Amino acid sequence: MTEALEDTKIMNRWIVVVGAIMIQLALGAIYAWSAFTGPLEGINGIAPSQFGFSSTQTQAIFSAGLATFAIFTIIGGRLQKKYSPRKIAMLGGVLLGVGYLMGGYTGANFPLKLVGIGIIGGAGIGLAYVVPLAVGLKWFPDKKGLVSGLAVAGFGFGAFIWILMANPPPILGFSGIITRQTGEFAYTIANVDLCFRIYGILFFVLVILGSLVMINPPDGWKPKGWEPENNRSPGSDHRNNELIPKQMLKTRQFYLLWMMFFIGALAGLMVIGNIQNFANDPSEGFMSHGYSDIDASNFAVIGAAVCLPILNGIGRIAWGQISDKIGRRHAIITMCLFQAAMMGVFYFTTFNPIVFFIVAAAIGFNFGGNFALYPAATSDSFGTENVGLNYGYVFTSYGIGGIAGPILAGVVQDMGWSFTYAFYTAMALCLLAALFAFIFNPKVDMKD
Repeated sequence: MTEALEDTKIMNRWIVVVGAIMIQLALGAIYAWSAFTGPLEGINGIAPSQFGFSSTQTQAIFSAGLATFAIFTIIGGRLQKKYSPRKIAMLGGVLLGVGYLMGGYTGANFPLKLVGIGIIGGAGIGLAYVVPLAVGLKWFPDKKGLVSGLAVAGFGFGAFIWILMANPPPILGFSGIITRQTGEFAYTIANVDLCFRIYGILFFVLVILGSLVMINPPDGWKPKGWEPENNRSPGSDHRNNELIPKQMLKTRQFYLLWMMFFIGALAGLMVIGNIQNFANDPSEGFMSHGYSDIDASNFAVIGAAVCLPILNGIGRIAWGQISDKIGRRHAIITMCLFQAAMMGVFYFTTFNPIVFFIVAAAIGFNFGGNFALYPAATSDSFGTENVGLNYGYVFTSYGIGGIAGPILAGVVQDMGWSFTYAFYTAMALCLLAALFAFIFNPKVDMKD
C-alpha cells in the first residue's frame, strides 16, 4: 500500500459531491412521475388528454421504472468496479436520456413509452445511482453519513424541480412545460412529448457533466489530518471488513439491513403514493372536517408536491450527519421510532392543514434518511472496497418495498376499509424495524 496522499495533491474531494448532486438531480426524475399521470390519463371534467392512457398503464410505466432501477443497481455496482465509475455513470446518463427522448417521440403509443421511459430510463437510473455513493464513500471515510446524504439529496430535490417545471400545481399560480396549452384539449400530445424530450436532454447533460468527476481516490489515500483508529470511521461503531457479495449474503447483518430498509421504503412510499387520495377522501380526509373539495385538493397538493419532497431531500443530508455523530445503529433506531410515531398520528391530521403539512413533511424527512443511513451502514459492516456492488443487493429491498407499500394502501381503498389499516400496519412495521436495529450488531464475524 502506498503512503497516503493529501487532498491538496490530488483534487478537492468536495468536487465529487458536486458531481454526485448533479447526477442525482437527473435521476430524481422517477419520483416526478406524478407530474405526468394526469396529462397522460386526463382529469375527468377538468382536463381531458389526447393520450387516453388508463391508470393501470401510467402505473405500469412507473412500476417498470422502479423495477429496472432496483435491478440495475446491482448490475451498475458490478460494472463500475470493472470498467470504472465514470464510464458506468455516463452509460446510465445515456440510457436515461435516450429513454426519455424515445418517450418524447412516440406519441400515444403506450408500449413504446413503457419501454423508453420505464425500462430504458429505469435501467439508466439504476446504473448511475450507485456510482456517486460508491465513489463518495471512498473519498469521505471520515464522513460516511454526511456524504451519503449529500450524494443522494439531489434525488429528492430533483423530483420537486422536475414536477414544478413540467406540471406545477395550479395553486402555485404559474404554468409549466405541459400546462402551457391552447386548443380543445388541456393536455396535448405535442406539449407532453415536448416535456419528455426536454427532460431527456437535460438528464443526459447533467449526468454526463457529473460523471466527469466520478473518479476513485488512489490506493492508500486518506483525508488530510484523518487517522483511522483500527480502520474505524466515526459513525460506524466497529471495525470494517472488506467483504464480497458472496460473503455478505452469509451474514445476518445483511438480512437485518435488508428488512429495515424494506420497511422504511414500504412505509414512506405508501404515503407518497396515497397522500392525495387520503387528503381528498370524503369520509376521512379534509372534507370530513368541513373543508370544501377545492380546499382539500389544494391541501393535498401542497402536502404531496411541496412539503414531503422538500423534507425528503433535507432528511437525506440531516440523517446522514446525525449518524456520523451518534452512530449508524442509534440513528436508524431513532429514525424508525420517529417514523412509527408519524404513521400513528397521520390519520388524525386532516382536521387542520398545518398539522397535516407538518406530519407529511416529517414522514418525508424520515423517508429520505433511509437513503443516507443504509449505504453508510453497508460500508460500515461490509467495507468500502465493494460498497457499490454490496449496496446494490441491499437496495433490492427498496424495489420490493416500493411495490408492497402502494399495493397495501390500494388494497385498503379497494376493500372500502379505513386508511387506519394501512397507516397502523406501517406504524407496527416501523416499530419492528426499530427492534431489528436494536439487535443489529454492525460488526461482522466471518468465523460464523
